[in-house]
Amino acid sequence: MASNLKRTFVAVLCCVLVVAGVARGGNFYQDMDVKDGGGRAKIQNGGNLLTLSLDRESGSGVQSKKQYLFGRFDMQIKLVPGSSAGTVATFYLSSPPQGPHHDEIDFEFLGNVSGQPYTVQTNVFSQGQGNREQQLRMWFDPTLDFHTYSIVWNPTHILFYVDGTPIRDYQNREATTGVPFPARQAMRVYATLWNGEAWATERGRVKTDWSRAPFVASYMGFAASGCASSQDVPTCARSDGAWMHQELDTTAQARLRWVQKNSMIYNYCADTWRFPQGLPPECK
Repeated sequence: MASNLKRTFVAVLCCVLVVAGVARGGNFYQDMDVKDGGGRAKIQNGGNLLTLSLDRESGSGVQSKKQYLFGRFDMQIKLVPGSSAGTVATFYLSSPPQGPHHDEIDFEFLGNVSGQPYTVQTNVFSQGQGNREQQLRMWFDPTLDFHTYSIVWNPTHILFYVDGTPIRDYQNREATTGVPFPARQAMRVYATLWNGEAWATERGRVKTDWSRAPFVASYMGFAASGCASSQDVPTCARSDGAWMHQELDTTAQARLRWVQKNSMIYNYCADTWRFPQGLPPECK
């Protein structure tokens, strides 16, 4: 009986971990190269922990050694604590090099004055065109512990998750609207911490308190599963590609609506001031 109960508990726990989207595996020594900031980007604990720091002189960042065309990407992040106004921590995908026609899928975490909630901003670029921001207030304090942020990118959807809860579903409507969908360029994974005081906190009205520098964000649990190129898509999709056809079921759609109703503070698809000639075609 005890053995059966133990097996049942393990099975339930595994299911919970899958649903929650907990990132597994990953070693920053093996998976990432330091991109910016020199010694400000530190890989520690045998490759299991990455810390990024920002001071007046520079921010810091890393990029994945591999590039991917479609996939699932998870990162556990503990954001800058205290008064972090003006800081921007990121976890994103981008096609290298970043040029006028690059594709990009963004998680950006906008710092705050101490005691105020963090803002998470998502954005999607295709063929160099972005301006597709959505912003949510975090419903927890993301500076107290690590939380899992996930991107699922396949030919029909780009899904953003926080601790397994969907916060955005950007769909491929290229066939009906003519708006390009990121599906042709492989991307690397990036994690950065940089100075965005010109715009990040209340559109730049609140400046960075540099007396609190260096600001530090911590990353762990990076996991990536994806294809390397268009030629690789059929093979990797069969062998390791549950994400290739992933979309939101009825329950997940209801959860997404709840999050957007209760936490969303900005949606480009509702910004008629920004788009006076009409909202972008994909919004319709």
